[in-house]
Amino acid sequence: MGRITDNSAETGKNVSRRKCRVAYSLNNMQPVQCTIISDQPLFYYDHEEIFDEDDILMDEEFLALDKDIQALKKKIETYDRFSLEFTQPADARVQLFLADSALIGDKAVPNTDKIDDFLDIVRKSRMAQALLGCAEDHNVVVRYSTQVQDGLYDKASYQILINPNLPLADRLLITARELRRHWQHRQGVIINPLAFQPDQAILVNRAQIADLSVFMVRVAWELQLSDEKAAWERVENSSLSDLGRTFAREAYVDFRTLNNGHASSAVFETWFLSERCHTADKIIIQKMLADYEGLVFNMDQVSQNLTTEFITTLGEMPYGKNYLAPYTQLVMNDPIFTDVRDRSNANFLWFIKFEQSFRETEQEIEDEKLAQATFDTEIINLPNGGQSAHGAGGKLEAAAGETNVVYVQFCSS
Repeated sequence: MGRITDNSAETGKNVSRRKCRVAYSLNNMQPVQCTIISDQPLFYYDHEEIFDEDDILMDEEFLALDKDIQALKKKIETYDRFSLEFTQPADARVQLFLADSALIGDKAVPNTDKIDDFLDIVRKSRMAQALLGCAEDHNVVVRYSTQVQDGLYDKASYQILINPNLPLADRLLITARELRRHWQHRQGVIINPLAFQPDQAILVNRAQIADLSVFMVRVAWELQLSDEKAAWERVENSSLSDLGRTFAREAYVDFRTLNNGHASSAVFETWFLSERCHTADKIIIQKMLADYEGLVFNMDQVSQNLTTEFITTLGEMPYGKNYLAPYTQLVMNDPIFTDVRDRSNANFLWFIKFEQSFRETEQEIEDEKLAQATFDTEIINLPNGGQSAHGAGGKLEAAAGETNVVYVQFCSS
């Protein structure tokens, strides 16, 4: 395609002829006429268009495809790993899987560990040994039982039951917890929190649970000092890790904090600073709302004094100083220990307190009505129509007559 350009009309001069070549393409095709003319066989725009690779990568179809590819790779790796494991029957993870499947199918191999051997490990902790001695003094027996989920202190049968199918570390921690629960029972601090006023009930329930956690951590620490590191490793890799770090920090700074109570009190405070309060509050508030045993708010007058005594007694230990006695008033009054920080729990607690106040006011009104009715009845039944020995018979008789009318109306209503 070529055209002859003649500029002689414009310049008045003869200009040599030259060929202009037009080049255009669209996907290696030429479907349109080109309006740009050049003297070069091929030419390009000076404007450079920038393509953003990120926009291409963010394309939805590409992302969906990439996601499917990654999921497929992960699934293939999982299948390869399982196929490799099951080709090696001696692998520990396969053995654990077979044990779990046998347990689910009610064909579990019973734990061959003897309870005496297990208790020998427990006694390597001085605190656990002291708590175990207290249990033995009261004829409480520690034994294995598959009828409990983890552990249970059965007051009625004088037994502490531990599930033998749990790992050794879990059994050690649960045994420490139940031994401390027995100690609380003998000290008289296992009191149903529902017997207290709502605010005190929240504090009592928290303190009981926190005390059990404190002694689980302490027994684990003492066991690892005796080269039984399983329990402490379990603490470090479980939800008790924050409590364990607090206890370890205090013990490393000064070993005397073990017996003077500073390490235990630090763990006690750390428990209250965590989110564990929300769970404990939710459980006790649900029990308050249910109150199927009618135990709520039955100790109105002595609740405050009893709570102070409760906190002091809860800190008693088999040996060493009471770790809560120096901080009793702080625990009673500091918002860290007493405030309900979860909004939902606070709303339900307010409702319970309002309902209690409403019931008390309603009871006072009923008592006043009953007292007034009794007084009116006594006046009506006075001898001689209410005539007294002081010469006020006429007035009293009139008053008795008026009262009689009021009493009749009250009874009829």
